[in-house]
Amino acid sequence: MRKLSRFVERQWHIDRKVWSSKGAHMQTTGRLVACCAVLAGMSGLGFSNLGVKEFAVTAKGGDPVSGREIYVNTCIRCHGIDGKGALGIKLVPPPADLTSLTIQSRLDGTLFRRIHEGKPNTAMGAWKHALSDEEIWDVLAYVRTFRVESGGQP
Repeated sequence: MRKLSRFVERQWHIDRKVWSSKGAHMQTTGRLVACCAVLAGMSGLGFSNLGVKEFAVTAKGGDPVSGREIYVNTCIRCHGIDGKGALGIKLVPPPADLTSLTIQSRLDGTLFRRIHEGKPNTAMGAWKHALSDEEIWDVLAYVRTFRVESGGQP
């Protein structure tokens, strides 16, 4: 009887180790799968038919009509009428192309902060003293009208 109980006890320890390592393996595999899904989403795999318009929504209810007026009076000097930055091409680094997928796929809050605080080591200064938060949201709503469909023109 004693031999049987030792056998059962040893077997139980072996099974416990196997199951716990399988659990760790499954947990690691789950994390790896989740990481791959995130990377696939970031790279556009599986989302190639989505245009930029589906990523961009009107910024915090900003008014693109008011935003256009502010844009023409403040932003056009560097970013140009079409947002591609052609007028500020001599700046180092050149102004951001506001029609690009890189800019248009950024979150509204990120772009708001860029306008509000500026970007260090560039000609993009902070507009927090010249524009109210509401005006910045309006400009951002107008900038969202520059979005380009995948492979298309603005």
